[in-house]
Amino acid sequence: MILRAFLDILFPPVCHHCKAFIPDGGELHLCAPCLDACDAIVSPLCIVCGAPFGTEGGIDHRCGDCILSPPPFDGARGALLFTGPVQELVHRLKYGRRVHLRRPLALLAQRHLAPFVVAAAPDLIVPVPLHRSRLRQRGFNQAILIGEVLAKRWGVPLLRTAMVRVRPTATQVALSAEERRANVRGAFAVADPALVAGRRILLVDDVFTTGSTAAECARVLKRTGAAAVFVATVARAP
Repeated sequence: MILRAFLDILFPPVCHHCKAFIPDGGELHLCAPCLDACDAIVSPLCIVCGAPFGTEGGIDHRCGDCILSPPPFDGARGALLFTGPVQELVHRLKYGRRVHLRRPLALLAQRHLAPFVVAAAPDLIVPVPLHRSRLRQRGFNQAILIGEVLAKRWGVPLLRTAMVRVRPTATQVALSAEERRANVRGAFAVADPALVAGRRILLVDDVFTTGSTAAECARVLKRTGAAAVFVATVARAP
């Protein structure tokens, strides 16, 4: 504690997002205005895919998409809307290689997703994999970095290489929902089915957009014997 106070004097903590000086960085190193701008996803929302409903009040229920076409995962939740400081921090992590940002992003997810994860009772955390070509280009898998923090906080083992991406896929950013589904179809495999057979899996990634990647991973995990698959992401596209 004394050393931390001394370091704060020499190197005053600044907000990870706006770079403003803050008196106490705490675990997140985000100033109050930036933290307030990180919009948590709250009820009412879909009890399956976690999509927030555009109304105030009301109860959680299945959305129309999950009624008409149930996804292969058993439940999914994003902690925060992929807007404002959250979007900026995720982009800096992934494309700016600011790997230290994995900690505040993961801790925000841990704060907001704890009830969901407790109810899911996962046996293992599995990060969504990158293809080796993308991994060489980026230098890291952000899902693994985030998963490492969450695994330690939740006390759930992390299997870094449980899944592999067996073929490269185009970036999903400019693709429609149908194009995203086609883009990731057949792109994943389980490295060792014995590791996931009969287990409750928590699939971890940075952002949930249309859910195509999560759905394809869940489909493969279920096909190789996983008892249940739940999805946890730092953010969800609005």
